[in-house]
Amino acid sequence: MAREKEKNRDKYLAMLKTAIEEARLGLKEGGIPIGAALFDRDGKLLGRGHNRRVQEGDPSAHGETDAFRKAGRQRSYRDKIMATTLAPCWYCSGLIRQFGIGTVVVGESVNFRGGIDWLRENGTEVFDARSSECIQMLAKYIADHPEIWNEDIGVD
Repeated sequence: MAREKEKNRDKYLAMLKTAIEEARLGLKEGGIPIGAALFDRDGKLLGRGHNRRVQEGDPSAHGETDAFRKAGRQRSYRDKIMATTLAPCWYCSGLIRQFGIGTVVVGESVNFRGGIDWLRENGTEVFDARSSECIQMLAKYIADHPEIWNEDIGVD
């Protein structure tokens, strides 16, 4: 059991690296540094993306939805793994539940808790990596751009 958990941890951290690359790309474009990627259970990348709300002026262009759209249609999502640099907001948590994505790898839930407790309560496996890189990247963005961050999470 411990060996299986360690194997999953290594796999999940490798997946998170892809999401972090996407977050960095979004930041470079002038957007909010939140990245995501959707994988199959064997670790094959299906789609990757990042928050594009600022770049595209689209309030629904979150990192998880960008990766989900780029993955294209899948027959089933139950064995899929969504890696994201930040705990999914309620909107993205709803997408995860709607399509039954089985596992979510979260880079961090310090800056924003999102819906991870709700996801867990409803049977989604959630692995919170507590990545200092993810925590620091978003904390700096929030400090530098509080008005954009508040808009992103729906706070006046």
